[in-house]
Amino acid sequence: MTCINKATISKEEVNKLPLVFFEGEIIIVDTEKKAKKAIKILRKQKIVGIDTETKPSFKKGQTNKVALLQIATTDQCFLFRLNLMDFPKSLANFLSRKATRKVGLALKDDFIGLNKHYNFKPENIIDLQNIVNDYGILEQGLQKIFAIVFNQKISKNQRLSNWESEELTDKQQLYAATDAWAALMIYNQLMKKEKLSKEEIEALKQQEALKQQNNGENNS
Repeated sequence: MTCINKATISKEEVNKLPLVFFEGEIIIVDTEKKAKKAIKILRKQKIVGIDTETKPSFKKGQTNKVALLQIATTDQCFLFRLNLMDFPKSLANFLSRKATRKVGLALKDDFIGLNKHYNFKPENIIDLQNIVNDYGILEQGLQKIFAIVFNQKISKNQRLSNWESEELTDKQQLYAATDAWAALMIYNQLMKKEKLSKEEIEALKQQEALKQQNNGENNS
């Protein structure tokens, strides 16, 4: 199913790939009681995928709090609706738990946002942007990294939708779950690969830079 045979991929190439979604169970968590039940399940996992969603702001200087935190296993995804409840202490404890690895993308911003709800120190965090170079991938976006690793496309159509809606649509739920699941799937797949040496990574970067330069000259 997977073969990492390129370092970068264009939007045009991604758009030609078959679309894939999370096919597991999606569970809405909007109360402290549901949160405790979800965390009890998640604490049994060694690795999970995580992501957040925030209602977009189209006014200069205005920002919104993180509305949704997604935590995925390979077959379940819990959607914590943070805009509808106080930040559960059980959730903060889980994110600070060293025994469970949390994998995502651009996690620094996610945790800054989450800490505006509740102050905690995240532990055992893996940001895909910090490790993909080691496996010959020079992209930084989730969709492109997933496309390179699996030769499939995940949708980004719901990214700018209203994540503070009273009820999330099926499309929103599926999009949110897929993002967290995709991060986990990428990490699991990369762990089966051998890391490149520093010399190999540098050579790859130079090769890609030369390719970009040649493409620019051909298009000018």
